[in-house]
Amino acid sequence: MKNEKETPKNQQNSIGREIWEYVRIVLIVVVAVTLVNQFLIINAVIPSGSMETTIMEGDRIFGNRLAYLNSDPERFDIIIFKYPDDETKTFIKRVIGLPGETVEIRDGKVYINGSAEPLDDSFCPEMPTGDFGPYVVPEDSYFVMGDNRENSHDSRYWVNTYVERSAIMGKAVLRYWPLNKISILK
Repeated sequence: MKNEKETPKNQQNSIGREIWEYVRIVLIVVVAVTLVNQFLIINAVIPSGSMETTIMEGDRIFGNRLAYLNSDPERFDIIIFKYPDDETKTFIKRVIGLPGETVEIRDGKVYINGSAEPLDDSFCPEMPTGDFGPYVVPEDSYFVMGDNRENSHDSRYWVNTYVERSAIMGKAVLRYWPLNKISILK
């Protein structure tokens, strides 16, 4: 007949195993979250109103780090990237000019490659007047602007005007906060 009571040594081993299981689970979760955050998604808080009314100051978004693994950014994509004038900062803006294109802003309207028709940027709030450019976008680089053109520190004002392809961290895809505004970003 077995003694149903555990000895103090067996009790300690049992408690130790249980603690180890909890620690192991926590470590697995931390490693998984770190890997997802480093290789799959970007979790960002919007710090300014430069992308209003598409994305508002204080909104929280997810970006897809794999979006440009097998393709290039397209015009009007909202990208998350390292700020060209200080790569320790992360910015979010909309792609306007693609590699090899000439971008010119006349009276607040954006023209590509000397077109007579401006880009349809009706998603932007009130358009400021003003002339900028022409800018010839280098290969492997992009010209970006905020949707709130009047209050956006973007390619028009930077010392290093263009976002290099290698500085793009991902494509903004989902606003998840505030909860009443959860939406796919277009």
